[in-house]
Amino acid sequence: MSILAWVVLGILAGAIAKAIHPGYQGGGIISTMILGIIGAFVGGSLFTLLRTGTLQVTAAGAGLTLPGILVAVVGTIVAIYLWGLIRRSSNA
Repeated sequence: MSILAWVVLGILAGAIAKAIHPGYQGGGIISTMILGIIGAFVGGSLFTLLRTGTLQVTAAGAGLTLPGILVAVVGTIVAIYLWGLIRRSSNA
């Protein structure tokens, strides 16, 4: 996938995940895009783990297709949740 496709996927996945996940996540368009790209890697890795049984850091399931966007959104929701846990534990 090209850089432009990753940017578009990141913006789409990040915006959809922020709309789905409850609470305030903050950040602007750049943080949403980065969160979406990280989510694509998290979702792709989870997709590969479920499909093959091996854990690999990849965005194989994520692309600019409907299933790819869904994989990226699920990964982004997981990334938002994990980031919330990290932030919460550092504030304690």
